[in-house]
Amino acid sequence: MAADMRLPTIRKPVSLSVSTSDRKDLVVPGDVITSDTGFMRGHGTYVDEDKLTASVAGEVQRVDKLICVRPLKTRFNGEVGDVVVGRITEVQQKRWKVETNSRLDSVLLLSSVNLPGGELRRRSAEDELTMREYLQEGDLISAEVQSVFSDGALSLHTRSLKYGKLGQGVLVQLSPSLIKRQKTHFHNLPCGASIILGNNGFVWLYPTPEQQEEEAGGFYTSLEPVSLSDREVISRLRNCLLALAAHKVLLYDTSVLYCYESSLQHQVKDILKPEVMEEIVMLTQQKLLEQEG
Repeated sequence: MAADMRLPTIRKPVSLSVSTSDRKDLVVPGDVITSDTGFMRGHGTYVDEDKLTASVAGEVQRVDKLICVRPLKTRFNGEVGDVVVGRITEVQQKRWKVETNSRLDSVLLLSSVNLPGGELRRRSAEDELTMREYLQEGDLISAEVQSVFSDGALSLHTRSLKYGKLGQGVLVQLSPSLIKRQKTHFHNLPCGASIILGNNGFVWLYPTPEQQEEEAGGFYTSLEPVSLSDREVISRLRNCLLALAAHKVLLYDTSVLYCYESSLQHQVKDILKPEVMEEIVMLTQQKLLEQEG
């Protein structure tokens, strides 16, 4: 029986110049946000004795006179324009049901996808009969939120060529609150892999393609064997994502890349050991602070 033994080691001194003063933007249920009556009550708040009070634990967000609290741990609340990674759960009449980590299954309409070959025409009954040839149960897709229904369900579309069916790669499921909103969520990292940071907390890692197949209309997926070096890079990135998520570090291209660089001195399998994970994350936070400062 193999046993994994770890001896105490001298930890490298890492200085993090983060102020330890109470942060006013983080609240727990019952905390008074403001006693000013000029503010409007938003999600995650209630009024108690003329004081605006938090009803959930999270981050206070102010938009003009509206105050709301964004929960730190929640299901995905989609907004128009969000990039999501989802899994097809059901094929229905003229639509697919997609699991996107939200409260309700999202909907991808047949009219909201590119036809193979990029044809622009009305969808016919023949297209409806061949829906499973495009996408079937279990397929992973990247898409964008087109609209939000009155019950909170999301309507998706994959009309841009950067969206569509996903091929070979690794799916990492994290909390949606850890994904930083950016202009683009598709990144080709210099380490040889690409990453899709879905706003819904689903992150897709895959080897960077040598050439983009645009004529396929988003349905072409390469089934070529992935080289060992690419698989090692993707495995390292996956463990880096889990390490950053365990320490509640915001995920975006820079933080993931810094964490990858900090982990190169360790083997892939050692990254998730508690003391190694802590060291890597502290080095990543230090690099991020140096970049900001």
